[in-house]
Amino acid sequence: MDFSFSAIFSGLVISSIGGGLFIYGKRAEKYLHLLVGLSMCVYPILISNLLILWPLTVALIALLYIFRASI
Repeated sequence: MDFSFSAIFSGLVISSIGGGLFIYGKRAEKYLHLLVGLSMCVYPILISNLLILWPLTVALIALLYIFRASI
């Protein structure tokens, strides 16, 4: 586990965005947002490598952007 400032701050930022997406998905009944938000709250705890953490975050947000009209 990496307890550097950058890892802790990255986890805090990503989890905050995930929490917001989770709340939005729950209120708007948008299940993709709910699942992405929940995963963004959990995986910063499990992954401490920043070279994996940030590309995974970008990929999940891109997933929301790609499927924004259909879901």
